[in-house]
Amino acid sequence: MAYLKVVGGSNQGQTWELKEPRSVLGRHPDCDIPIDHLDTSRHHAQVVAVGGEFFLEDLHSRNGTWLNQKRVGGRQRLSDGDRIRISETVLEFSGALSRSPAKAAAAVVVEDGEESSEVRAVLPCDPSSTREVGRAVSLMRSEINALLEIAQGLRKTLSLDEVFPQILESLFKIFPVVERGFIVFRGEDGTLTPRCVKVREPSGREEVRISSTIVNRVMDSQQAILSADATGDFRFKGSESLSQVAIRSVMCAPLIDADGRSFGAIQIDTVNYRGRFREEDLRVFVAVATQASIAFDNARMHETALRQREIERDLELADQIQRSFLPGGPPEVAGYRFFDYYWPASYVGGDYYSYLPLPDGRLAIVVADVVGHGLAAAMLTAKLSAELRYQLLTAAPVEAINRVNRSLAETLAENHFITLVLMVLDPNTGQINLVNAGHPTPIVRSHGGRIEELGTEVSGFPLGVARDTTYEECSFQVPAGGLVLVYTDGITEAMHAEKGVYGLARLHEQVEAASGDPRQIGQLVIDDVRRFIGTNPQSDDMCLVCFGRE
Repeated sequence: MAYLKVVGGSNQGQTWELKEPRSVLGRHPDCDIPIDHLDTSRHHAQVVAVGGEFFLEDLHSRNGTWLNQKRVGGRQRLSDGDRIRISETVLEFSGALSRSPAKAAAAVVVEDGEESSEVRAVLPCDPSSTREVGRAVSLMRSEINALLEIAQGLRKTLSLDEVFPQILESLFKIFPVVERGFIVFRGEDGTLTPRCVKVREPSGREEVRISSTIVNRVMDSQQAILSADATGDFRFKGSESLSQVAIRSVMCAPLIDADGRSFGAIQIDTVNYRGRFREEDLRVFVAVATQASIAFDNARMHETALRQREIERDLELADQIQRSFLPGGPPEVAGYRFFDYYWPASYVGGDYYSYLPLPDGRLAIVVADVVGHGLAAAMLTAKLSAELRYQLLTAAPVEAINRVNRSLAETLAENHFITLVLMVLDPNTGQINLVNAGHPTPIVRSHGGRIEELGTEVSGFPLGVARDTTYEECSFQVPAGGLVLVYTDGITEAMHAEKGVYGLARLHEQVEAASGDPRQIGQLVIDDVRRFIGTNPQSDDMCLVCFGRE
């Protein structure tokens, strides 16, 4: 196993086992290795397992990742004792990738139709036979050299398109009698698909036909096969596919992944009767197939990691774009104080809030929840932001929402909608005009601590559900010393595996009992929700806007 152990900062001595294919370090609750510090990015860095080794990579963090006192740029290999510093936390790397090598195939040898279940030793039993001993030693040396050459070559590449030809090229060097060879994969539906084919003397008309009888037998039994004369082999008698394949001597070995499942096979053959494969050839061939299985596994894992990284970069970019539509900070309004909080459940969330100054000096405050998560939600958020900005500059609040609803109803797919609360605040009088499109009802708290819900009687359908919906608005006064709190359902529906949901009643209790200005009260609510969730994964995006009148 490979581990990271905290050796500096808080939680010293805590140890995490590194996962395959990657372990993410950061401040977000879904990180594999949590580092709870304000200077740490949500997804700060990751350790990637590739080909039996571990690599450290910074995920475009704000304050950087440091390896042995040097800032990490790109992907860097980890060695035992290396120290990683993120913010004030120092972690030490130890161990190696614990991964079962691809299962070696057993071998079945058939010499002139007689089957043997094991490969006999090549070394002669009589030590006095100097010539035989010398021949055996020479053969073993050539086998070892060939396998070392293959292993070194495969270690340098992590591309499947490079691994396939390299394996066949090595086999053609080891076995001069080989005339044809191929690597084949078997799909979930049982279809055999050639991934690489090689012939020693291509004529432009060569076509390597595959005997499904041999390949399927090898994969199902997970045993390599040597047949000195395939056409006369009793195991393949009656095979229609073999009768169409002009081969004399053949070796075929399964490709077995680290989980012990056959995913393909390698076969080499010859039509030359004098070029029959021997028993010692099979031993080398099985060793090559085992090396190939490991190489294929590593290459596929590497490609999966690359694809995952591309997806993550796209999501990170979508997150950056979505956050660009959010305020850079609370607004500065004389006589008022603001607090806001936004935390998506995944890379890209569907919650949205904004402060839009209007030409007449009023301030539009928007809190919305787009159904779903991910890229689709981010795109709807962008559309909503653009529509609201335009409509609020040209129409009264309720008419602006009517227009936005008609636009969304014409473009949104079925079962897609947006809940929204719009409040237009006149800072001089404290009056608010409120429109609610299916969103959780805002809470107002008086200076004395009494709370009530606002605008329950005017709450309409979510945006995008019905084109002809006409929304209503209501007005109320923010009391001196009072505050208004608007939230998305990710707050009240926050989940704990044993405690259930956070609930509206607990939210009311927290707001009613809290003291201080809106910034303190808003933070107290968020802290209480976080304590309630504990180590459970966040089930939905969370957004909260709280503002009060001095």
